[in-house]
Order: sequence, then C-alpha cells, then structure tokens
Amino acid sequence: MSDNKQIAQSFYDAVATGNVPVVLSLLDAQCTWNEAESFIYADGNPYVGPQAILMGVFARLAGEWNGFSATPETMIAEGDTVIIQGRYRATHKETGKKVDAQFAHAVALREGKIFKFQQYTDTAQFRDVAA
Repeated sequence: MSDNKQIAQSFYDAVATGNVPVVLSLLDAQCTWNEAESFIYADGNPYVGPQAILMGVFARLAGEWNGFSATPETMIAEGDTVIIQGRYRATHKETGKKVDAQFAHAVALREGKIFKFQQYTDTAQFRDVAA
C-alpha cells in the first residue's frame, strides 16, 4: 500500500473509531474540505482548516446521526491523490430513517496530511432521510 493510501486509510480508521485527535492531526492546517453540491452540510463550503471541518461536518454528523459510518471499499492512489469509493450508513436521530448511500471522495495529500477533500454522494437520499 502506498504511503498516501496508508494515510487515507488511517484517516477513515480514526473516523470509524471516533478518534478525533487523530482525525484532526491528519488534516493540514489549511485543508480545504468540500461537501458535495446540494449535500445537507454543503452550506459551509468550503470548510477551511481542521476546526471548521470539525464543527461544520463532524460535529453535525455526531449530533444528527446514530451509527454514522463512512466505510471505504476501494482506494486508488495516483501521485498525491487518493480516490476512495465506499458507503455511508446511518440512522437519522430525528426522523429514524436510515441512509445507505455510496460515496466517492477525492483526497489530495501534501507532506503526509490531507489538504484537499471533495465528497460526491447521493445528496437526494440524505435530504429525504433528514426531512
């Protein structure tokens, strides 16, 4: 596994276990994070820096969903970019509805840290589940 794939895998492992210090340590201080257009958390795009990402994305996920997971199924690395395909699964706390949506993430790394993140997913499914 390439170094960049290992870093990306470490990021997803930390997200899966709720290890916030490791998640934040893997983000560049100027990381630019974009949720998919029309996604329920795209209102803050772009989120810049670990604190903005933590509050604008991860805190909202933790506050609004039970059992949220982003499970990578494949990772393809080319140079400083890793493309991750996988599935999101969760139950919305307020509606009780479940989401099971595929995702693709494009992650760019620099000096061992994520400095660009772009999400692609089924935004309509999330909107419908959260409504």
